[in-house]
Amino acid sequence: MRKQYRLTMALHIEKTTKSKISEVDFNNLTFGKIFTDHMFECDYENGAWQTPQIVPYHPLILDPSAKVFHYGQAIFEGMKAYKDDNDAIWLFRPDQNQERINKSAERLDMPAFPKDLFFEGLNELLKLDKDWVKKGQDNALYIRPFIIATELCVSASTSNKYKFMIICSPVQSYYTGEVKVVFADKYSRSANGGVGAAKAAGNYAGSFYPTKLANQQGFQQVVWTDSCTHEFLEEAGVMNVFFRVNDTLLTAPVSERILDGVTRKSIIQFCEDKGIKVEVRPVKVTEIVEAARKGELLEMFGAGTAAVVSVIGAFSNKGENFELPKVENSFATIIKKGITDIQRKKTEDKFGWTYRVK
Repeated sequence: MRKQYRLTMALHIEKTTKSKISEVDFNNLTFGKIFTDHMFECDYENGAWQTPQIVPYHPLILDPSAKVFHYGQAIFEGMKAYKDDNDAIWLFRPDQNQERINKSAERLDMPAFPKDLFFEGLNELLKLDKDWVKKGQDNALYIRPFIIATELCVSASTSNKYKFMIICSPVQSYYTGEVKVVFADKYSRSANGGVGAAKAAGNYAGSFYPTKLANQQGFQQVVWTDSCTHEFLEEAGVMNVFFRVNDTLLTAPVSERILDGVTRKSIIQFCEDKGIKVEVRPVKVTEIVEAARKGELLEMFGAGTAAVVSVIGAFSNKGENFELPKVENSFATIIKKGITDIQRKKTEDKFGWTYRVK
């Protein structure tokens, strides 16, 4: 991994001459379709990150030979900003996202982005577009930092030029209601030795076709299994996954195949604090199927930045379908309310997870 973090000059800010915000219906948002007035960008060349800048949101012009189009050096993060009742803007564990994007960069042989510049750019961008962060339980500003390879060359080798950017999108709830899933028994999200633990764009591209097949069968998502045997449950769609068997939550350990989700680790810590038993260990397909048959599988849910917690109401394995019971005071409800209340500063943050934009 390249170690040079030299910058050529201080952050440059160019404000838009006309905001788009009056054109947006904030009560009817499609997730990730509308973007704020400004964006942050910084180019890497000659072994160093160059002039960082915040500019009006605009399309990029990239040469057809830019390496991102040919060899897939592209990584990203997903974060959210929230506005509390006093109009303060808060982020949830942004240090984890900053660390993870650089871990992803290392795995794809891309340059790490400096921590201080990451936070400076993010802070200034959110201050500039603060009016796009709306109050309300379901409202948030989704933040997408990413890095792409921009060298103009079609040789199969690491790029020597990159672009780091942050764009923002006002959002509401990602999933509404419960979802139905199918356990994968052919396709895999990632494999040992691959880039499954990195937030690489290609991981998601490879998941779309199996997900489309699942959609055609009436399922919203795929629960991925290990690539070698398809015996162990790993992730649900683009989220980590939890299973409640009796009064114990089960979730797979992170590995080189499984993303170290920020929401996932927060749920584990939150549950431990609340006295909810969590077992982090390999989870077999047969174990969950048998628990469902016995009536011991009480809950299943995905966990991620976009939805926080997404309840799974039914699943299918090798053509056998299972409906999960309706549980009063479900763990999913307790966890989602507990974490979203912390994110929105409605309750004490005893874990030190929240970060105020100043």
